[in-house]
Amino acid sequence: MSPHTKSVRVGVLGTGAIAQVSHLPILSRMRGVELVGLADADRAKAKTIAQRFGVPRVAASAEELLGWDDLDAVVICTPSHLHQEHAIAALEAGKYVLCEKPLALTSAGAEQILATPGADQRLVVGMNQRFRADALTLKPFVSGGELGDIFYLRTGWFNRRIGRGRLSWRQRRARAGGGVLMDLGFQMLDLALWLLDYPEPKRVVAHLHRTPGMEVEDSAVLLLYLEGHRVINLEVTWSLQSTRERQFLSLLGSAGSASLSPLDVTKELDGELHDVTPPLSASRENQYTASYRQEMLNFMEIVRGERAPTAPREQVTLLKVIEAAYRSAEEGRDIAL
Repeated sequence: MSPHTKSVRVGVLGTGAIAQVSHLPILSRMRGVELVGLADADRAKAKTIAQRFGVPRVAASAEELLGWDDLDAVVICTPSHLHQEHAIAALEAGKYVLCEKPLALTSAGAEQILATPGADQRLVVGMNQRFRADALTLKPFVSGGELGDIFYLRTGWFNRRIGRGRLSWRQRRARAGGGVLMDLGFQMLDLALWLLDYPEPKRVVAHLHRTPGMEVEDSAVLLLYLEGHRVINLEVTWSLQSTRERQFLSLLGSAGSASLSPLDVTKELDGELHDVTPPLSASRENQYTASYRQEMLNFMEIVRGERAPTAPREQVTLLKVIEAAYRSAEEGRDIAL
């Protein structure tokens, strides 16, 4: 797409929670973006959502939407088991693609998508945790070696809002690929590996807990051993008995330490430890919404040709780790990668 084009014409596949809470509110108010259409298996719902956000057209199917000539880009918000099919179809249709996480349910599926012509130039995976203001501020400290050699990182997400009442597609193995590890764990593990510049994983050991009556695990713990004698400890749950959820990340280095949230960075300078935490700009938006907005701005810059794309090949690595973790839990042993 020419950078001189006045607006990016976007369609959205899937009108579930993530589309309604994040993508559609952001896209409908973003300068230089025109929301041209929606598609959902439940067309009646799609029509209602389209009216709410002022979207002019509703396609009868994904195939119809992807066939529109006046569509530059598509945001895929369908259930996870459809991501592979829809991402390949969108790339083959010549569209720029922002696909919600995970890119596919398996590493082989992700590899198939990445092998599709155009993936290197037009495919982005929606890993919004990377676009948090605190994570973006911490990243240069880690990548630049300012905290020395990072040898341990602990992260997790404890959530009590999921897994109550009627099961959604996220608690169906065939549609989600797994439980909390494929949901919250996928996001926090990616954030940890991204901060470390995605070192090569060596082996993993995992433990899963599944509440009776559920198809998938609602809690998970894993240790991931990386090249360079580094370790990531991941803990996630949908079943926290508390009034509020907890999301955390902390890391230890040979010359400092850091944590999120809140952002805290300590660094050794001239033999003394100093708090070098940079101030974050005040924002009326919550961190969740702001991260999705920044993610979408990044995608629009790629569509306009203002930012060079990077093929999301780390998705294959991430899915291989997740697959090994499930195997570890099933077999009760470490799994080499």
